[in-house]
Amino acid sequence: MTTDESRLAESLEQLSDVAAEAGLDPAAARDEGLRVAAALAESVPGAAPAWAEVAHPGLTDVARINEAFFDAASSGRRWRGAPTDLLDALVASRHTLAAEYAEALTEVASSAVMLGTAPIWVIANASAASGAYLAAARLPSAGLPGLPGGPLGGSPGMGSGSPDTMRPNVPGPIDPRLLELVRPGSPAPQGDPAGVPAPGATATSAPTDPPTEPEKPAEPEKSVEELLAELDTMIGLERVKKEIHRQVALLSVEKMRTHAGLKAPKMSRHLIFVGNPGTGKTTVARLVGGIYKALGLLPTGQLVEVDRSELVAGYVGQTAMKTAEVCAKATGGVLFIDEAYALTGDQYAEEAVNTLVKEMEDHREDLVVIVAGYPDPMVRFIAQNPGLASRFTTTIEFDDYSDDELLAILDSIAGGSDYELTTEARTRVRHILQATPRTSAFGNGRFSRNLFEQAVGRHAWRLKDATEPTRDDLRLLTADDVTDQPDAPDDQLTDELTDESDDKPTDEPAGAPAEPTSQAPGGPEATPEDPAAVRADPDGPAGTDEAVSNEHDEHDKQDDTSATEHEDTA
Repeated sequence: MTTDESRLAESLEQLSDVAAEAGLDPAAARDEGLRVAAALAESVPGAAPAWAEVAHPGLTDVARINEAFFDAASSGRRWRGAPTDLLDALVASRHTLAAEYAEALTEVASSAVMLGTAPIWVIANASAASGAYLAAARLPSAGLPGLPGGPLGGSPGMGSGSPDTMRPNVPGPIDPRLLELVRPGSPAPQGDPAGVPAPGATATSAPTDPPTEPEKPAEPEKSVEELLAELDTMIGLERVKKEIHRQVALLSVEKMRTHAGLKAPKMSRHLIFVGNPGTGKTTVARLVGGIYKALGLLPTGQLVEVDRSELVAGYVGQTAMKTAEVCAKATGGVLFIDEAYALTGDQYAEEAVNTLVKEMEDHREDLVVIVAGYPDPMVRFIAQNPGLASRFTTTIEFDDYSDDELLAILDSIAGGSDYELTTEARTRVRHILQATPRTSAFGNGRFSRNLFEQAVGRHAWRLKDATEPTRDDLRLLTADDVTDQPDAPDDQLTDELTDESDDKPTDEPAGAPAEPTSQAPGGPEATPEDPAAVRADPDGPAGTDEAVSNEHDEHDKQDDTSATEHEDTA
């Protein structure tokens, strides 16, 4: 285990210790910390195997590592800008360890971005997350601990702060009824410091009125035709488009028959989305909510996206309350449960599913539930409860994108940012797509976005010394810019330094053999500490298993909840 991995392990241990002192489940706190770390390190090249060393020691299968990492990242993205569930519970109960737990989370955030060479925007995201944690506990935010300099450094370490606010005593477990203070319906939104009492404040303290913000103009409502046209413009997804059009036709005729005084069979509006990651499931779910609202079947049509962690609580008896609160938040619109197959196999999941079935029955007229996940696990999920099988009668399959569709997605992303791929670059992309295995962990549309982001990085590096680049120089991505290797700028720098050293005179005799700089994998020089031994040439085949692992890690990235940035583009 490397130093950075050891640091993450230590920060998770600190988090678990604080949770144990506060009467929380240490295992739940560790799991929460791992999700935070994965969500923040999602865009850090090579972070997945480093994260897995801590989360799943001994796991070596690349596909399983990627699946575990991105599953954790997906469920933790909502905590990039809001306090975690356990921190919410501590703050709501006015627990004296809430501040210490918030600081422990900032240590996890700091450790996460050091699992690899993090881009500046990743560090900024981690700093924003730390600020949200500290704000929830009403602590001053000075950035990420352990990252010196500027606005990102100088945060106090673990255990700092006033003794009166940090640890005057250690009370018992949290009263579950206090969780209501941070749930929907409380005076301030979850994670808003204005609605969180300060440590030591009494229950009768008068809340401070938040400053009034100017109201944003409401977006004009779209018609069914406009929403369907938006669906039709999405790249690929032919089977999905056909099924959504069929559902709209059924529901429209049902509504017309009712208005005409005729009997109309009640059609189930709940849906199952099956498919691999990055195939546009969240985007289509949002359009379905808008279509149902335009048809008059839902009053608001909002999309509430959750996963297991937002439905299942840490104690027996709390899960039903937590699931009911999520359903109440989604009432009037669509509840989208991603990776719904995780709600199987234990009593907590069973309690969540039973509550979900009851809420679907109680709100059959104003709540639509869409469950999504991989095909085979979703079959087992539906089969576990007869109430699910009778309510989810329509399954929509999201196929993987073809090479042509992925290239079209890449062109769309590039065009939206005023870039354009040259003919040679498009040929290189096709070669990369043909060489990429389409496993269940393949990112589909996210793979195209990752290719674009890497190309932009290499393009910027290529023009770093240009004094007067032309407009075409600034907008055209060439074949040299396109790669699926995450370390392209480092490789280019190494090549430049090597070229410079080749031009320098040496003291060696003219006939002296050149000393090799690296050996084949397995040789004495091919150690994990030697970057030259494990980094593959960005334009050639991967030379080692680690390079292949890094390549797969980069392929399998996933982007933010409300983020779904790629899926909206697709």
